[in-house]
Amino acid sequence: MKPHATHHFQKDISNCGLTGFISKKGTRVGGEVIIKSIALMHDRGNGLGGGFGAYGIYPEYKELYAFHVMYENTMAQQLTEEYLESNFHIEQQEDIPTRRTKAIANPPVFKRYFAKPLATDEFREAIEYQGLTEEDMIVRHVMAINHEIEGAFVVSSGKNMGAFKGVGFPEDIADFFRLEEYSGHIWTAHNRFPTNTPGWWGGAHPFTLLDWSIVHNGEISSYGINKRYLEMYGYLCTMLTDTEVVAYMLDLLIRKHGLPASLACTALAPPFWELIDQMPNNERELLTAIRQVYGSGLLNGPFAILFASNQGLIGLNDRVKLRPLVCAEYEDFVYMASEESAIREICPNPSRIWSPRGGEPVITMVEGNV
Repeated sequence: MKPHATHHFQKDISNCGLTGFISKKGTRVGGEVIIKSIALMHDRGNGLGGGFGAYGIYPEYKELYAFHVMYENTMAQQLTEEYLESNFHIEQQEDIPTRRTKAIANPPVFKRYFAKPLATDEFREAIEYQGLTEEDMIVRHVMAINHEIEGAFVVSSGKNMGAFKGVGFPEDIADFFRLEEYSGHIWTAHNRFPTNTPGWWGGAHPFTLLDWSIVHNGEISSYGINKRYLEMYGYLCTMLTDTEVVAYMLDLLIRKHGLPASLACTALAPPFWELIDQMPNNERELLTAIRQVYGSGLLNGPFAILFASNQGLIGLNDRVKLRPLVCAEYEDFVYMASEESAIREICPNPSRIWSPRGGEPVITMVEGNV
């Protein structure tokens, strides 16, 4: 008699897949490489979101802000372009190249604008009398467009980088945006499996602000308190998803408050109090201060995130590692992904491969003048 099966072994999907890599020396790699890596984790998504972040893709406009903007209707485009023209000198504007893709139905319109701020009276007053920076003003403009112009969303707004995202599996989104035509030295990708937020074009990952971008696997159960804390500093959460707060929180901690990346990560995923109490005095005092000052910035819930900027790539897990994250090195490249297989698909023989501990950031910065 054939024995009855007592266990059914299945792959643990764990929602969402993410992958990314960086060349510390600035070697630019074609988009087909990151597509190959994320496509291997096809089963981690459900077709309701895919996206990519790419750095170093606009060297000819590297001193200008590259606005990728999504429009759901012609009125939104008209109002946004009037807003941009009144606040920016636009060096170049064009449709973001796309191709007809069978799996992508009724996409919005995507345009990009390479621009620098105009020295308007409002701009000069903010810089000279309010103590704001040029980047603060860019953040204001992004928030204004996303919050005040219905049907317009700034997908990315950094220099020499861009985000490409939408509703579909990531390989379909890559085909739609002709991603194989771009080359960059930092790439991230995301395959979405939304569980408690809607699947729509603006809600796909990565989420960005200036040149910060974030892809995320998991849930931010502290979203409410994180959102209220960010609103105290003028950030507006408009994308209908929990992940948005992570991008804004890192902008606040690193750019606005001047924390090094390692301490910013500690603020997001700090050690538990019982571990802090056992540490040497100096370390205990520092971590106690971080937890007290940035208690509202702490991220609760299961998560693995990849956080990129023009300075580098960071991987971070929640404190008890409830979502997978694997890292690898080969020559000057560092790889991070939800699965080891996604790394070996594009780097078959890494010199080192490991899984970081919960709350332990993996920080890789570019070298020299990259």
